[in-house]
Amino acid sequence: MSVEVLSFGCRLNAAESEAMRRQAEAAGRTDLLLVNTCAVTSEAGRQARKAIRAAARANPAARVVVTGCGAQVETASYAAMPEVAEILGNRRKLDPAAWADPAPERIRIDDVMAPRPDPLPDAAPMRARTRAFLPVQNGCDHRCTFCVIPFGRGNSRSVPAASVVAQVRALVEAGTREVVLTGVDLTAYGRDLDGSTLGALVRAILRAVPELDRLRLSSIDSVEADAELVAAFAEEARLMPHLHLSLQAGDDLILKRMKRRHGRDDAIRFCAEIRRRRPDAVFGADLIAGFPTETEAQFARSLALVEECGLAQLHVFPYSPRPGTPAARMPQVAAGEIRDRAARLRAAGAAAFARRLDREVGETRRVLAERGGIGRTEGFLPVRLPEGVAAGALVDLHIAGHDGQVLRAA
Repeated sequence: MSVEVLSFGCRLNAAESEAMRRQAEAAGRTDLLLVNTCAVTSEAGRQARKAIRAAARANPAARVVVTGCGAQVETASYAAMPEVAEILGNRRKLDPAAWADPAPERIRIDDVMAPRPDPLPDAAPMRARTRAFLPVQNGCDHRCTFCVIPFGRGNSRSVPAASVVAQVRALVEAGTREVVLTGVDLTAYGRDLDGSTLGALVRAILRAVPELDRLRLSSIDSVEADAELVAAFAEEARLMPHLHLSLQAGDDLILKRMKRRHGRDDAIRFCAEIRRRRPDAVFGADLIAGFPTETEAQFARSLALVEECGLAQLHVFPYSPRPGTPAARMPQVAAGEIRDRAARLRAAGAAAFARRLDREVGETRRVLAERGGIGRTEGFLPVRLPEGVAAGALVDLHIAGHDGQVLRAA
């Protein structure tokens, strides 16, 4: 064993995990288990700790280094684990010096709110070379009442556009066909620079790197989407028509108690506007089931949002209280009710996804082939590939059917 990585949570974590792996390998580290944790829910932390214990049993010689948002905001929980040799905070994890040698101190946690720039991950692609996740923004200036991520990541910081363009160019030269821009609050991009926007960044990338086949966005906050970004979906064919939205709920009072910045009608209007400009758009969304004080009628409005926004891919989060957040002090919904509502949301999402797959049957779609015989359409829908299609190929395929989860090409 040289360097093994367990990564939990978001695509930003996935990109950072790969950068840390490369840094540790370049430093000559061996027998290292790097665990990049998530803190978005209490379940995420439980899963990470369970995985650490299992991995340590399987390889007792490994030195376990825990980093990520969980390590940053739940340091004591990981420090109490005898399996953990080092805990590395988010502000140090992308610094190559942090991986040079085993640290003399077990816990290295810095203040994520300190006003100094973070190291940037290098632009080498992840091991699946067809698609690369590129962090262009980190941190969050908002304070949603359920969320601890700003305290794990700090305030919003953006990577200058010239650096992003250079990294995209390097990725394309290394063989990457699709780049996914990632961040904690991606649509906040540029506010800390010169007033730039995510839309301007998208235009700059596509203009400066014409060899890039596909540009995709990770999760965005629809109410923050700037006018140039919305226009780009209609005008830039290489900007993929897939948007994953941070919606969280479909009831206005619950959204207010979450301290979100949009209302129900804002979400519906945004989806309608994007669909008007790009009829092939596919929408996913994050939704929380059982937020404190949520009544059955309020939950029903979240359920109805699946249809009203035309959502096809749901990430459903059963609410779990995060210590220190305002929502944790609100009247809680019973655990059984939370589980029931989450199950109903997931069922609605599965049905909506199957309906979306139905619409694809009989169409011809451009598919980016990946490893394992699966590819992705421009709308990020999975396709089982015919024999002989190599990973990394962009091919036009006729969609013959589906099994409720994956499209089947003729």
